[in-house]
Amino acid sequence: MQFLNMYIKNILFLLLFLAFGLSSCVVLSTKKYQSLIAETDSLAAGWNDANVKIESLEEEIARLKSDTVRINNRMAELEERLSGLDANYASLRANSSSEIKKLSADLERREARLKEVEDILRKRDAATNALKEKLQKALLGFQQSGLAVDIRNGKVYVSLTDKLLFPSGSIVIDEKGKQVLAELAKVLKTQPEINVSVEGHTDNQRVLNLGQIKDNWDLSVLRATSVVRFLTDEQKIESNRITATGKGEFQPIATGNTPEARSRNRRIEIVLSPKLDELYDLIKD
Repeated sequence: MQFLNMYIKNILFLLLFLAFGLSSCVVLSTKKYQSLIAETDSLAAGWNDANVKIESLEEEIARLKSDTVRINNRMAELEERLSGLDANYASLRANSSSEIKKLSADLERREARLKEVEDILRKRDAATNALKEKLQKALLGFQQSGLAVDIRNGKVYVSLTDKLLFPSGSIVIDEKGKQVLAELAKVLKTQPEINVSVEGHTDNQRVLNLGQIKDNWDLSVLRATSVVRFLTDEQKIESNRITATGKGEFQPIATGNTPEARSRNRRIEIVLSPKLDELYDLIKD
């Protein structure tokens, strides 16, 4: 821009010189005149070039101003987005911290409940094993006659073959069977927290000529009921602790159709299970 200003000043100076020269009627030689004309043409061309440069510079200035506005707008947009991201990050961080604390507290509660459940199950298993040992000692004299005591799924099963309790095809307990059940009742009276379920089972042979007993369902139910009545009526076991069910022929423990297999399947199973009210309450909550 400084060069352009000087260039314009020179042109003005020359024009003033020409005007002064003409006004003074100075006579110029042809050579000087031609030189002056050439200088004038050169100055005119320079003037035109200067105008072109000015226009180009003005366009460049306009473009730079437009770019500056666009960049400033973009910067403002980015700053606004950055501010929003900062706010979102702060919110997420606060929410995450709160959620982590909540999850941590929930995990601690679950771990505490799990420990309680494990403690109850451990106590149940210990009580079940102790009950099994006590029953085995009390019923030791009958184990050679078809009695077995074992643990399945956290419960004690006292399994008695039908010949240990009933005459063939009968639902009336014989004297030997009463002795077994009396010994069992002694243990049950010392274990009031134990629930008792009496299950009757038969083989797969059809029932014939048993009067009111129509089929194996009837036979299994009535034998289980006979045992329950003996335990509650004669041995004074609380009725609300004991149930009777008939399984018929549908839960055999021995396969095949041999006399030995059928004999094993004809049985009474007395299932002893600890009350788990405390555990159920924990699971329900």
